Amino acid sequence: MAKRLIELMEQRNLSLNGLARLAAVPPSTLKNIIYGKSKNPGVVTLKLLCDGMGITITEFFNSPLFSELEIEDID
Repeated sequence: MAKRLIELMEQRNLSLNGLARLAAVPPSTLKNIIYGKSKNPGVVTLKLLCDGMGITITEFFNSPLFSELEIEDID
């Protein structure tokens, strides 16, 4: 999930703090996701992040990063 967030942030020229502000989530929450401290963020958090980037959750997961996942990559 962190790789996809970084990819989308780069595409939109968003900093971590910029996305946190647009998504109305604390920067610490986003940092925890990006740096691997929070490996399974909740659906509500993901929805807020998607809303902040102007995409749907479906668009978020529509990436080779997820279609090529192996079970051991989920951790």
